[in-house]
Amino acid sequence: MRCILSHAMINKMPSHTISVRGILFDMDGVLISSTAADERCWLRWAKHHKMEGAFSLQSTHGRRAIDTLRAIRPDLDPVIEQRRLEDYDAEDHSGLIILPGVQELLASLPADRWTIVTSATVRLLEGRLNFAALPVPAALVSADKVANGKPHPEPYLTGAKFLGLVPADCLVIEDSPAGVASGKAAGCKVLAVLSSHSRAELIGADWFVASLEQVTATLGADGMLSIRLEV
Repeated sequence: MRCILSHAMINKMPSHTISVRGILFDMDGVLISSTAADERCWLRWAKHHKMEGAFSLQSTHGRRAIDTLRAIRPDLDPVIEQRRLEDYDAEDHSGLIILPGVQELLASLPADRWTIVTSATVRLLEGRLNFAALPVPAALVSADKVANGKPHPEPYLTGAKFLGLVPADCLVIEDSPAGVASGKAAGCKVLAVLSSHSRAELIGADWFVASLEQVTATLGADGMLSIRLEV
């Protein structure tokens, strides 16, 4: 027996709804794409130290710059080198773009229900958000506000605390393995955006979307955020 599907049935995407009280966004790879600018800054830094041939860009992804610097050049002052990277970044915003669905999702959220938890310093974060004309949360978690960066749980524990919420009531939105691990270790639910890593690399994430175009949020009368994923 033949099964005939209607056009509406063929085109309808499956959906999933999550109930949370707050959202903790990573920045790079989730709200904006700055990979090209990041890589240019790191390559410029590597050239400055004459280590182009021994430098891996992959080692910088999803981690605080200061942690990467300490790991690859323990002989250098990480504070000075981080400032050097920030100076390079301040000179180069070319190619920085707002990712699909970001503006619509942020506009639908009450200001006190979301924040940003990033491996970037506050100087880097504010420079990029201002360049992209995206809102800067009143309380946010930057690299310089925690003792331990991702994948340690401290960044997302701090983000939940800034919103006045327990981690279990928060949804983390991430794109890197270190970020997913940080969110899960903190006790949050984690949605992974497949903008920079494959699904297989983002081990531990609860849900996956290609972009935030697949995510909508509605504040209910009970004070809960209903997050709908078109997966």
